[in-house]
Amino acid sequence: MENTIILVTVAITAAILLWPKLANSTGWRAMITPLASIIGSGFLVLGPILNDSFGMFAPLMLLVLCGVAYLFGHAIRFNIAEINSGTPRPFLAERMETASSWMLSFAYFISVAYYLNLLGAFGMRLTPWNTPLNARLLTTAVFLFILFTGWTRGFKALERLEEYSVGLKLAIIAGLLVGMGFYFTNRAVEGALLLNPPTVTGWPALTLAFGLLITVQGFETSRYLGETYDAKTRIRSMKQAQWLSTLIYIVYIVLLAYVFAPGTMKLTETAIIDMMEVVAAILPFLLIAAALAAQFSAAIADTSGAGGLVDELTSHRLKPRDAYAVLVAVGLLLTWATDIFQIIAYASRAFALYYGMQAAIAAVTAAKTPRLHRAKWFYGALAILGFAIAIFGRAVEGG
Repeated sequence: MENTIILVTVAITAAILLWPKLANSTGWRAMITPLASIIGSGFLVLGPILNDSFGMFAPLMLLVLCGVAYLFGHAIRFNIAEINSGTPRPFLAERMETASSWMLSFAYFISVAYYLNLLGAFGMRLTPWNTPLNARLLTTAVFLFILFTGWTRGFKALERLEEYSVGLKLAIIAGLLVGMGFYFTNRAVEGALLLNPPTVTGWPALTLAFGLLITVQGFETSRYLGETYDAKTRIRSMKQAQWLSTLIYIVYIVLLAYVFAPGTMKLTETAIIDMMEVVAAILPFLLIAAALAAQFSAAIADTSGAGGLVDELTSHRLKPRDAYAVLVAVGLLLTWATDIFQIIAYASRAFALYYGMQAAIAAVTAAKTPRLHRAKWFYGALAILGFAIAIFGRAVEGG
């Protein structure tokens, strides 16, 4: 019965999300891009990590993560508004913007490795060949496919996949939450809810949280949709995406953190599959479908974005295809020399550098504007936080 309700939920949600009137709405399209980016990959790994490390305080830690991300989003929204105002920005801010774009392109290099290593792990999870070696081989094959496609045909044909994968991903998340809601309710009726103590506290807990920033990253995509949407739409849609993703994440973590005891399941990149097998038989298959579509489309989007940035930053001296080759080389190095939890930490630190630089740009701009002198201290402190995350963020120790 629960499996049927989950499937009906997925089908209805997908139909609503693909309904032309909604899908073609300017406000919805502007919001769905950052929303899908924020929850697309984090949804697969964040729950088991927070539950294993922070126990009953997992929802609180998630609120902290989302709150920090919202503050960085505030700085980026300020920069969007300032650029749109037409007021000349300080020379230093312009130079820092260039450095920030380089940081973002480098962060994309790592994020693609993050997406495709998740794809490899989930792609092998329910097969007879589920080993770390085979997962890395699948990841390598997809990297080479992306390189070949980028060098020969480009990504235009593949980018249409993102339109459908976003709807599929959000529909499956809706089904997942319904299934978890049933399981949580049954446990509550039985009086079997758990209040697990955290296994990590103090400074190690803080640095671990720093290393998870990538799981709530993605809102910055609104910053680079200027050719499609005006500044007011991008600012509003980024806020809405962060609010909605926080709500979805909180419901998800609350339903998960009080029904699973830390340590009862091995903490791996696919631990959510083990958890959902207990909740409903259909959920592992749905999660894998969402993971494969979402991670591939996200990897295509970030590869294309990195190529475009490098092309623009070098005044076309380096072509996008050159960036694709470097990106694949970096990705293969990370795939074979590290594990997914280390890649998550590296990606978090890379994006923290970018966010810190965006906050520093906001601070410099505010300092040159008399009415914003107080704001410069806020953005300056935010920049320091971003750089601290980049320095001290650490990886989860998987099982």
